[in-house]
Amino acid sequence: MSVPATTAPNWSPLLRAEAACVLAAALFAYAHTGASWGWFAALFLLPDIALLAYVVGPLCGAFCYNACHSYIAPLLLGVMAYGYGYGDAPFALSVALVWVAHIAFDRVLGYGLKSRQGFAVTHLGLIGHAKALAAHA
Repeated sequence: MSVPATTAPNWSPLLRAEAACVLAAALFAYAHTGASWGWFAALFLLPDIALLAYVVGPLCGAFCYNACHSYIAPLLLGVMAYGYGYGDAPFALSVALVWVAHIAFDRVLGYGLKSRQGFAVTHLGLIGHAKALAAHA
């Protein structure tokens, strides 16, 4: 049984609040790594390079965006850096924390994981022009 979109619960406020907590935790942890805030600023927008995949099409764009905006990869990187000390572990841990902060910041702003239907259709609801059009429909 499917629920009509008009009666589906809106989880966006809760998910955005949760993301704000994740963002605060990532910033707190980053501050305690002793890493440079200059590096933080330089790396913060790096995951958004995945947006370039939308040039190929919405399916490729959504896949690449979601791969770079899921918590899975940065958490694996952080666990490996912290727990196993591979390579330059302190730098890898810092990168993982910046990556988590970026994802959480996007979610606080309402930019969720993308649907293959298009950039504006996310797990947090519609964004941008699509949201404005839906509001007037």
